[in-house]
Amino acid sequence: MGDLYALDFDGILCDSCGESSLSAVKAAKVRWPGLFDGVDSKLEDWIVDQMFIIRPVVETGYENLLLVRLLLEMRLPSIRKSSVAEGLTIEGILENWSKLKPVIMEEWDEKREPLVDLFGKVRDEWMEDDLATWIDANRFYPGVADALKFASSKVYIVTTKQGRFAEALLRELAGVTIPSERIYGLGTGPKVEVLKQLQKQSEHQGLTLHFVEDRLATLKNVIKEPELDGWNLYLGKWGYNTQKEREEAAGISRVQLLELSDFSKKLK
Repeated sequence: MGDLYALDFDGILCDSCGESSLSAVKAAKVRWPGLFDGVDSKLEDWIVDQMFIIRPVVETGYENLLLVRLLLEMRLPSIRKSSVAEGLTIEGILENWSKLKPVIMEEWDEKREPLVDLFGKVRDEWMEDDLATWIDANRFYPGVADALKFASSKVYIVTTKQGRFAEALLRELAGVTIPSERIYGLGTGPKVEVLKQLQKQSEHQGLTLHFVEDRLATLKNVIKEPELDGWNLYLGKWGYNTQKEREEAAGISRVQLLELSDFSKKLK
């Protein structure tokens, strides 16, 4: 009958770590301007470099702001307001982010929605002021743009990225137009709920269902839902995950490890 692919965006289709890290630094300067007094370009470059390493912990974009400030507090004891920053390592962030995040949000008196709004606003302004450099800070993984253009399967984007940014990158960088009704972005509900919606739609009955994601935690959430037992689940090895997570995924029967070259072939 055919195939339906629900695809994550960041880490599966697009490597957006450069853009999201630079946007997070810009947004952090707006949110906490005093913390950046005396911060030179060398330290900013160090922060961006570390963001590439710790990117696997990010589920939703606003978390990049928290990570930028946490890295800054790790390096500058004089501005430290968090109890977790002293002695914290990059490895410690990778292993314990889910425990660290609620602590620092409480200690910094931050709420999710204002940070989401700020992160989106900073990106919008960057796009409006200089679309070319915003686009250039992203890249699609090799072969992905062509695979999307010539896909014979039905393709949906299921992402925690704000939909307008995913749509702009698909159009401007990949040269691909995916109808907005097929892009489920931030605010459309948890991914498990989106997958439930997709499988219930009458036009999808009889299709073989595939979900491609780079976060093992998200795939585990799908596995917990008996209603979603019909989905084939894939962890993209090229995405934002760690060797430890890939090894764990290899031991989960529902999850298939996927190479980038095989992914492109599947869509075609």
